[in-house]
Amino acid sequence: MTLDEVRDFLNDPESYKKIGVAPLPIRLGVLVVLVAGILLFGYMRIIKPQLEQIAKLQREEVELKQRFDQQQRKAANLEAYKEQLEDMKRSFGAMLRQLPNKTEVESLLVDLSQTSSSNGLKVDFFKPTGTVTKEFYAEYPISLKVFGTYHELGKFVSDVAALPRIVTLHNISISSPDKNAADELVMEMTAKTYHYLSNETL
Repeated sequence: MTLDEVRDFLNDPESYKKIGVAPLPIRLGVLVVLVAGILLFGYMRIIKPQLEQIAKLQREEVELKQRFDQQQRKAANLEAYKEQLEDMKRSFGAMLRQLPNKTEVESLLVDLSQTSSSNGLKVDFFKPTGTVTKEFYAEYPISLKVFGTYHELGKFVSDVAALPRIVTLHNISISSPDKNAADELVMEMTAKTYHYLSNETL
């Protein structure tokens, strides 16, 4: 069958009604087109959606594996976390015990005053300036002004740090009140003591 005969057959609408008796090349060509159409239709309607679903499930699988690994690491470190929590509780409890209660604040102020006197310092000014309430504790600032030598001032700061209760020093200023008395210095500062606010006082 020549190429012209094939072209004439395809251009004749009546020829499609006789496809069963058409020449073999035409029947094969029509069969190939039909098979290709069926495969394309099956791919677009069945295979492609399934491939997309598989890709989605694969992504979810990766995410689930990552979450599982994270949870597994947390579970593996659970005992270590519990030990850290207990250590933190003990440390926090130890710090709270260093905060004076209401009845100890006055005696702590006396200790601070005696510490300055025992180091040979002349106390020029010693005045609590009122309570400052924080989230779970209260501050008791005390304005101090003392006179003494460099070593006396240093010993005073060291002794304050060694007190059994927490006392912090802020805004420290050291100067020489008299140029002729080089050994004597004046130190001004704010000392802060702290009081833990229990549930009853919050």
